[in-house]
Amino acid sequence: MARKKRVVGGVGILAVLVAIACGYWGWRKITGPSAAFTEESVVLYIPQGAGFDQVVDSLKNLGAIQDEVAFRWLCERKNYVDRVKAGRYRLPNGIGMNALVNKLRAGEQEPVKVTFTNVKNLRDLAGLLAQRLEPDSAAFIKAFQDPEVQHSAGLNERTFIGLFIPDTYEFWWTTTPERFVERMKREYDAFWNSDRSARAKALGLEPIEVSTLASIVQAETVQRSDASRIAGVYLNRLRIGMPLQADPTLKYALGLDSISRILDRDKTVDSPYNTYKNLGLPPGPINMPEARSINAVLQAEKHDFLYFCARADLSGHSEFSKSYAQHLVYARRYQRALNERRIYR
Repeated sequence: MARKKRVVGGVGILAVLVAIACGYWGWRKITGPSAAFTEESVVLYIPQGAGFDQVVDSLKNLGAIQDEVAFRWLCERKNYVDRVKAGRYRLPNGIGMNALVNKLRAGEQEPVKVTFTNVKNLRDLAGLLAQRLEPDSAAFIKAFQDPEVQHSAGLNERTFIGLFIPDTYEFWWTTTPERFVERMKREYDAFWNSDRSARAKALGLEPIEVSTLASIVQAETVQRSDASRIAGVYLNRLRIGMPLQADPTLKYALGLDSISRILDRDKTVDSPYNTYKNLGLPPGPINMPEARSINAVLQAEKHDFLYFCARADLSGHSEFSKSYAQHLVYARRYQRALNERRIYR
């Protein structure tokens, strides 16, 4: 009888040890390292409307799960199967199955950095955004052209481009075009703080009018040192009722942004953006002015210059004049320089 009890006891102990070993094995399988990449980390994209099976397939393709059965079992226990959250998730190498499920269930996305500078129009912006965020360029264009979206930002079809201040921003990958515009409106309002608004008012301009003038200044020069002086020229012209006569607005009206030389016949184009024929500012920005260009207008140099012309050395700098006679001297030098280089258009 005693021997029988010892056998039973031994079997019981063995069963307990087996149970402990199995439990430890299961615990290690769920909580221990699971993902095995060649990279330090990988990015998992879960599109809007994706189902659980699609998530599993994506994780398998990335090498983020080694045991599909165990992963499915854990997801069921944690109620993730019917609670898939779209997003862009960064998964570190070696992440455990339990940590992976917790991250996905909580929707712990990694934000996307979006940088846009030197953007000339909304179509270019839409294309750039489509490369970084989930919606395609058509969706962004549709939102940008929606009068209700434009009106919600306090702008219209011609001024809407001024809403976007070029910089680097962070967004969720799933950001919709409408949410993108809302965020840009908040950034726009923050940019136009009390100081900048007061400076604009002192110039007799609304913020969007400052952006419009800044877009012209930005198109006029790549030399930052000249920007505030050029802005001062245009402000002087506005004050005395002189046409802006800005070549970049003619290029915009003609749809010929790449040309290097404006001809007299170009100045006859029938367009509200022809600042040779129309007084005042054009109806809206001709590009997406950067903060430095806007600040160049707000901090425009005070002087008596009414004219400027690109230097004949083609350095990108400008020559400034108070009289039209002196301006013609500089203009002829520049024209000769273009002729010598056979730049006729």
